[in-house]
Amino acid sequence: MRIQLPDTTGTRWRQLLIVAAGVLVLLVAVVSYAVFANRDPSSAAGTTAKPPSSEPIATPTSPPSLDAAKPEAFARQVATALFAWDTRTTSTPKSVTEQLVSVADPTGESSAGLVADIANYLPTDQIWIELRKYETRQWIEVVSATVPDLWATAEAQAGDELLPGTTAFTIRGTRHREGVWEGEDVASQHEVAFTVFIVCAPTYPKCHLLRLSRLDDPLE
Repeated sequence: MRIQLPDTTGTRWRQLLIVAAGVLVLLVAVVSYAVFANRDPSSAAGTTAKPPSSEPIATPTSPPSLDAAKPEAFARQVATALFAWDTRTTSTPKSVTEQLVSVADPTGESSAGLVADIANYLPTDQIWIELRKYETRQWIEVVSATVPDLWATAEAQAGDELLPGTTAFTIRGTRHREGVWEGEDVASQHEVAFTVFIVCAPTYPKCHLLRLSRLDDPLE
């Protein structure tokens, strides 16, 4: 079995993928936004009608911070930023990507792969235009952020090939979407899981983002 992440020219990252091969398989991305491409407008909204909740969860009003020295805190910030978008505002898939790439590894070795990883989580520009018609917005409620058991094995075998402070966190949470369909508020919830690969101290004083696993295909 082999890892199915986009190729990168970074020597350290290639070595990590080689080490992890045979330990896990990252399947082809779950195209979570395919429903939006359906010609049925209700599918394009990506939501289903449900009664109003007595305890609504507030949607994000601004891009979340991506500035942390503690690994778990940073991984949670990445997860929040990755899923936080609102077609009613000036945010776009490009702006989400730019925010995440702004905290990529300064060496640039993983940047190309990271951009491809992020694209798997976001609507295309064409789909975004359709989503805007339904005032679609999305955010994530992070339930847990834990270092996967398999990471210790990969880290031990990689040895000096990994930058000190490189680690992984598997994020589990609930993706929320809301929109408007035929004048009615609609909403949906979906459990998600994925792994965030980061590098922190002692290599850098603050954490940086290396790669992302495929959606719903995390390290365990």
